[in-house]
Amino acid sequence: MNTPNKACDPRPFWPPLVAGVALGVVLLLTFLLTGHGLGATGFFTRLAAWTGGELAFDATYNNVYLGPLLDDGKPMSSWITWQIIGVALGALAASWSTGRFRVRLDGTHKTGRISRGTLALLGGVLAGFGARVAAGCTSGVGLSGTATLGVAGFVFLGAFFAAGLLVSRIAKGGPQ
Repeated sequence: MNTPNKACDPRPFWPPLVAGVALGVVLLLTFLLTGHGLGATGFFTRLAAWTGGELAFDATYNNVYLGPLLDDGKPMSSWITWQIIGVALGALAASWSTGRFRVRLDGTHKTGRISRGTLALLGGVLAGFGARVAAGCTSGVGLSGTATLGVAGFVFLGAFFAAGLLVSRIAKGGPQ
């Protein structure tokens, strides 16, 4: 007879209200301690500038978008870099401590692993592109924008949720 090992069972997720309040406190502390809100896509722009500066400095420096990030010679020395490192380490520590750390690819099993991975990568690239075009991501425009009562934040969140619902329905083949 096999009995489940309670030590290996993952702990439950936080209740949504508690998680939302905690996120609000983190956002407030981020504004108070750094003078910036939350954000993520700026890091990837800086990472692209740094990588381009290492591999093809002249082409990157002459690029209107990435070039200014190379002016001080330290495109990665920004508050947003440390924020992303902190988020990654915090997520790793939290998932490890609750028994939820797994390396896996979630999603429908109707398609193969490579197809799911390719779709996930494509979706991430499109989301990143959209975030740069919109001048911010869900945390930058959505959370930080609405926290400062920016109209763009509220418009973005409404459009983000509406698009998410629409794409979810399309991806699942219509109403279920």
